Amino acid sequence: MSLDAAFLDRVRARVGVGDPLDVAVEAAARSSGLVLGSSALLATSRSVRNELFGAGPLQTLLDDPDVTDVLVNGPSDVWVERAGRLMPAAVDLGSEADVRTLAVRLAAAGGQRLDDASPTVDACLPDGTRLHAVLPPVAGAGVLLSLRVVRTRAFTLDELVASGMLARALVPVVRALVAARANLLVSGATGSGKTTLLAALLSVVPHDERIVVIEEASELRPDHPHVVRLVARRPNVDGAGSVGLSELVRQALRMRPDRIVLGECRGAEVREVLTALNTGHDGGCATVHANTAADVPARLEALAALAGMSRDAVAAQASSALDAVLHLRRSAGLRYVAEVGVVRRSGTGALEVVDALRADAGGACVRGPGWPVLAERLRL
Repeated sequence: MSLDAAFLDRVRARVGVGDPLDVAVEAAARSSGLVLGSSALLATSRSVRNELFGAGPLQTLLDDPDVTDVLVNGPSDVWVERAGRLMPAAVDLGSEADVRTLAVRLAAAGGQRLDDASPTVDACLPDGTRLHAVLPPVAGAGVLLSLRVVRTRAFTLDELVASGMLARALVPVVRALVAARANLLVSGATGSGKTTLLAALLSVVPHDERIVVIEEASELRPDHPHVVRLVARRPNVDGAGSVGLSELVRQALRMRPDRIVLGECRGAEVREVLTALNTGHDGGCATVHANTAADVPARLEALAALAGMSRDAVAAQASSALDAVLHLRRSAGLRYVAEVGVVRRSGTGALEVVDALRADAGGACVRGPGWPVLAERLRL
């Protein structure tokens, strides 16, 4: 049946007074002169739920376990990333006004404001989906929506091997890194699988340890019985009430953490992270955007400069705090761990990451010049 605005308003009103959704849908249908059978009621309730509480016509795409991203360029211009490849989706969102209404509703569901005065938004929806939306004229011709799916279940290391993301020869190495309480950086481009890999690594942390996860949006879902979360808060419409990642890292130190994990290191909070990992808090992890493992030092220096740290200070802190970098790469739709590097200072005192292991998309591994240092650290 057609879900027009009047029908949705009737359902919304009944849900607002406490009716279960299926009861509200059936009552709204009867008031419209319709009698729904059990299968039609189920299908209509699902569609209404998507319209009122989900992403409308996009919800079916978000529910597809193979889809990682849904991108809207226009009412009839919808794309999905499925199995690492972008492809068009046969979805019609109606008019440009309908797309705008959907974007505003999703932003509100994520606790954010989206209107002409605030034409861009980056929010986390109640189910964990990441939302980015841009309104015209900033978006040009029409509303742009980007939705990134966050899976609620952490993959095991064996599942990562089966998917091709982790070479089998690297499994004992990454397990040893976790067991040895090495401080790790997971690096890679956007969408390369950093969060997926980090969740799998945290899932093998001993269950008698307490993990404190700090994130801008709640994405990390390790399979571990003792995970507590601190989530950054943006300022309200008056510009007050923000709680940033730097402050949350400082608060985490007072929470009796066994391991401190920063979901994404993207600003001045790198100073607090490096300080924490240099004060006896080993076994910590963070992710960072970088093109290669060798580019991680430059990335850290750029971020630390936002906190007023000099290049020498970054090199001294990072070489002492960090043990290894796990770098992911995307190639022909496949996301995989391509490098394991060790962090050290060069002969000139500069920070560097030296290859210990390299893997290709087929799973073949070769040792690099940093292997003896890594093997000694892990006693392999």
